[in-house]
This record gives sequence, C-alpha cells and structure tokens, in this order.
Amino acid sequence: MDGAVVAPILVAQTYAARLRGLIGRRVLPDALLLRPANSVHGVGMLVSIDVAVLDSRGTVLVTKVLRPFGMTRPHRGGDAVVEAPRGSFARWGLTAGAVATIEIRG
Repeated sequence: MDGAVVAPILVAQTYAARLRGLIGRRVLPDALLLRPANSVHGVGMLVSIDVAVLDSRGTVLVTKVLRPFGMTRPHRGGDAVVEAPRGSFARWGLTAGAVATIEIRG
C-alpha cells in the first residue's frame, strides 16, 4: 500500500447499486465501493469475497471474508464498505488500521 495504487474501484452510486453490490456476478470487478454503508450481506452471492468497512477518513475498521449468504454486522463509525475478490486484501496488504485512499475520477 503506502500510497501505491492497488486497483481500480467501481463505485455503487445509487441505492439500487449499493443493494445489488456484487450479487449474481460471475466476473467480479477489482473492487467495489459502497457508500454510505457499514455492513453488507452475501444473499445471492456466487463466491466468497473480501469485505472491508472504512470510517469517513478511510481507516479500515475491520476486514473479513464474506461467504455466500453470509452477512457482516453493522460497524459503529462505518462510512463505506469495499468489496473485492477473495484474496485481494492479502495481496494489497489491506488490514484493520490501514488507511485507504480512494480517488474518484470523472
């Protein structure tokens, strides 16, 4: 990490897009940002994914692997959730306490 760009991120900009998240997708984007959000569910998911809850400054509050039909509990102070294919966070070094900078272009 350390300021390095690790992946492009798709932004779920509407309520419907946040509700859908990665549900039903066989091909996953590198990452998906859900904001506002402080928890997610895996109802309808086809594969396990990495999930990180971020506060408003981008600090990672918690990471976990979300299995199909699983759910995360709401996290106090959570402002956004990042979803990514399973194993992505390990490759990126994204752990609780890390600070993620998300740059939205155009």
